[in-house]
Amino acid sequence: MRLSGKVAVVTGAAVGLGRAVAARFAREGAVVVAADINEADGTTLTERLRERGSEAMFVRADVADEASVKRLIDSALAHYKRIDVLYNNAGVLLPERDVPVHELSSEVWDYVMGVNLRGCFLCAKYAIPSMLQQGGGSIIQMASPTGIIACAPRLTAYSTSKAGIMCLTRVMAAAYARNQIRVNSIVPGTMETPMNDYLLTDDSKRAEYCEAVPLGRLGKPEDIEGLAVFLASDESSYCTGGLYMCDGGLTAI
Repeated sequence: MRLSGKVAVVTGAAVGLGRAVAARFAREGAVVVAADINEADGTTLTERLRERGSEAMFVRADVADEASVKRLIDSALAHYKRIDVLYNNAGVLLPERDVPVHELSSEVWDYVMGVNLRGCFLCAKYAIPSMLQQGGGSIIQMASPTGIIACAPRLTAYSTSKAGIMCLTRVMAAAYARNQIRVNSIVPGTMETPMNDYLLTDDSKRAEYCEAVPLGRLGKPEDIEGLAVFLASDESSYCTGGLYMCDGGLTAI
């Protein structure tokens, strides 16, 4: 198992991509600390992981709130003494309210940036001291093609937050490389997850999104899992500051 002996904190672990990656980390031998504001689904996930013989715990955490993030990291360290992997996955998308700049409310901007970008910052801020003390670690952050190309021009706050995550990834990678803390981003394309239900329930819209992808299909949570395991494992020991595309070729054209 490629993550045997590692402790992984996964935010936004209750549903979608976070849930899939948390489960895969567990199958690869990691101890999983699953964090989310969704207590019901997060608790169900960790119960199922334990039933399958994995070590896992759920911590309710709001990544936009500094005190909540500190409690999350403190809980992980209290139980397992170390954090080897931080998977910054928690995020929000508000398609009805995240609109072009002149229409966008400050409240929506602050909320989206708070969860998506501030959340990555806060989780890293509190996890890195442990990684420094133990001699290294891996931080993986979820970006988006919307932060690279203008493929979602109405999603102003979301797109900007994802661009910020990619910049934060590279700044942290450079800052902590000599400490053996690797920081990378995964860039998923249009994925079949609850976050994108608003796009994909209409068959004609689904067909449009499939057609826009060179591989001709939407992504699935399992498409992310292998890449996440690689970046979390020692196999990627020479990889830092990278933006790893898992978008079916969307950003290649």
